[in-house]
Amino acid sequence: MIRKLITIFAIPELRRKILITLLFLLVYRIGYSIPLPMIDQAQLAKKVAEQAGGGLGQVLGLVSTFSGGNLTNACIFALGIMPYISASIILQLLAASGLSPYLERLRKEPNGQKKINEYTRYLTIPITVIQAIVWIRGLILPSAGEASMMAPGYDEGFNFYWFGFTAILTISVGTLFLMWLGEQIDEYGIGNGISLIIMAGIIGRIPDATQNLLFDTTGDTLKLKDSLFTLGGGGSGDVGFEKLVLMFVLFVAVIVAVVAITKAQRRIPTQSAKHVRGRRVYGGTRQFLPLKVNQAGVMPVIFASSLLIIPGFILTAIATSSGAEWAYQMGSNIQRGSGWLYNVLYIGLIYFFCYFWTAITFNPKDMATNLKDYGSFIPGYRPGKSTSDYLEKVLMRITFVGAAFLAVIAIIPTVISAELGISPVIAQFYGGTSLLITVSVCLDLVQKINSHLVMRNYPGLTED
Repeated sequence: MIRKLITIFAIPELRRKILITLLFLLVYRIGYSIPLPMIDQAQLAKKVAEQAGGGLGQVLGLVSTFSGGNLTNACIFALGIMPYISASIILQLLAASGLSPYLERLRKEPNGQKKINEYTRYLTIPITVIQAIVWIRGLILPSAGEASMMAPGYDEGFNFYWFGFTAILTISVGTLFLMWLGEQIDEYGIGNGISLIIMAGIIGRIPDATQNLLFDTTGDTLKLKDSLFTLGGGGSGDVGFEKLVLMFVLFVAVIVAVVAITKAQRRIPTQSAKHVRGRRVYGGTRQFLPLKVNQAGVMPVIFASSLLIIPGFILTAIATSSGAEWAYQMGSNIQRGSGWLYNVLYIGLIYFFCYFWTAITFNPKDMATNLKDYGSFIPGYRPGKSTSDYLEKVLMRITFVGAAFLAVIAIIPTVISAELGISPVIAQFYGGTSLLITVSVCLDLVQKINSHLVMRNYPGLTED
């Protein structure tokens, strides 16, 4: 492996791409740690800590997980690239579902994707401004009984409105800069820039989670918790030696399972028709049509998590403002980690979005038509409708397996947090959106590096 890493940096072009990518990610991490000066960070941290298990805490945690942002710190990259992701998803749904015939035609044109990417940038701007206004307004104009998050000196008279506008402008420009940064990684670096930014945000939380798990932070100096050297742990929330070993084994097992199911394919054999040109016979070769088991990727988990948070957040807000006990009870029952009801709804939504996303991104009729146009067919099935029906049946079966895998991975953090009694911040690294995104981005990055190595007649990273 060391020899392969040396080979990677021995190729000038590949070395330059990797160094540029690391430089852009360093710029992102610097901006990630720069807070807005007009926000009282100590008061915001106190509020976030109080709402960690409530609807607000779930919203902040979810957005920060798959956006690369840092809403809990109100930094210049607070929104991350969530507006860009939202704009991209909206246009993809409009183009793939046929709701916009223009985008559907544009997607099939040779250079149509570039035009769709341009529209995505334009749509990102209003989404960014709206989200920034909602977020800053919630900080500086709180509801009754809550204090404003504006720092002293910024919360009176003209300064209040001017610096409120400045905060909105700063966060909006920060998101647009991150969008530009991701595109620069795509062009001059290696890997998918947007995905790498999200992964960098997830990995950046590992040191804090590890510190909270292993070290005692109550004193002036860091020291290992005494519970790590005993069986059964110590006080509430402490992890004993046996739990630490179990967590490590489970972490490795989950990563292996995620890699296996992400790379898993259902290979459908295809046969190309023979045709004669002059005295030579062409075609007649056997190939495979690969269908990924996890065709929808991480999108069903993101959609299901987002949709489940909304009703709990609304019901909690109703209970806070009106004092309705029924709203409080219903909101508590469908919050993350609250019990079996949340897990059942979570799994059901994951299955629904798996089939929904697969249906709009993979069209069996188009695939059957393409096979027919290229003179290929699936043995035992006539080209056209028979082939389309067979592909749809196979896709429905493997999607069921892929959805089951996503459901198991998604609820693992909740189970670990409840059964082992550890913090949800630590448990999220054992499954769910964080682990799926990290593994998917790493596999894509390895594939991009392999393509550069194979193109220059070097063995790939996964080859002996």
